[in-house]
Amino acid sequence: MQPRLAQGFTLPEVLVALVVLALGVLGAGAMQLTAQRVRLESQWLSSASRLAADAAARVRANAAQADAVYAGFDFDARFESAPGPSFACADAPCDSAQLAHADLAELKQQVMQTLPSGRVRICRDRHMWQGGRLRWTCDGGAKAPLVIKIGWRARRPDGQSDTDADGYAPGVALALAGVAP
Repeated sequence: MQPRLAQGFTLPEVLVALVVLALGVLGAGAMQLTAQRVRLESQWLSSASRLAADAAARVRANAAQADAVYAGFDFDARFESAPGPSFACADAPCDSAQLAHADLAELKQQVMQTLPSGRVRICRDRHMWQGGRLRWTCDGGAKAPLVIKIGWRARRPDGQSDTDADGYAPGVALALAGVAP
């Protein structure tokens, strides 16, 4: 009888297997980070859409103040602080202008609570898009629809800030129908 030789793996084979395993673990970790970033951005987009729809409903309900109070509203959380709670119309009747100001104060608070360095602009704009991206500037043209633009500061996957000339692009823009200029 011949003695059996011990069979097993050589050192290079073990090292190759460890490298393949390490690459798999790194890939899974990168996928988890990407999924978490996408989930967070999706949450911000959903919140911004909800805030824009709520603001649009308030403007439609108080259409008399569309141009007097709502249009021209521009809030940037990077430079302004959120106002305190507004109880302007809670205890006593108020007129439509006071109600519009209370609506905008509440919108500021909601943006501060839900979006990182959020921004809101309500204006008349016919050209919301430039170069395939939403833009903050408003042309205010005659017969232009009233538009609610909401954005936040985000980062691209490479870690760089996703900015444009105004600091960052809006994530949501909602044009209101039925609010005449």
